[in-house]
Amino acid sequence: MIAMQYEIALPSNYDMGIIRERVRTRGHALDDFAGLGFKAYLIRGTQYAPFYVWNTSAGMANFLYRGGGFQGILADFGRPVVQHWPGVAFLKGDAAKANYATRTITRLAPEANPIDVVKEIRLDKMPGLHSAAVGVDPRTWEVVRFELWEEHPGEEGVYEVLHFSQPELEEITAG
Repeated sequence: MIAMQYEIALPSNYDMGIIRERVRTRGHALDDFAGLGFKAYLIRGTQYAPFYVWNTSAGMANFLYRGGGFQGILADFGRPVVQHWPGVAFLKGDAAKANYATRTITRLAPEANPIDVVKEIRLDKMPGLHSAAVGVDPRTWEVVRFELWEEHPGEEGVYEVLHFSQPELEEITAG
């Protein structure tokens, strides 16, 4: 499992209806993409920030630089930084739909042993949880925790899910 996200910050007066229409007309393109566990098409304010969980690095590579879809982002928005985190935990919850998402990034303390940190990561089923993924970036030693929810979780900074592609959701396993 590899978690991946890029964030496209749009001008404050940007018409997010353009992004909504883009996702409405193009979002289905990854509904059957080989190697993709899921893609959540996310917006928050004037930010477009899709989040992916890949089952294979080949699928991720096909998307990013073998003509599998990222060329549309490059053409329309330029080349964003693509964050990625090797996966350490995944949980499929009981909720049927993924309508909202939260993402938390925590930097490990300099003295923290990453082996101990990963051992302590726990994902528990909670009411309304669709799925949760955790990964660690060994370049920056940051832990990302991404959760998808059926109902708004009631906290700040929540993303709205415009579309949810899940071609290989049932095959996701943590690394």
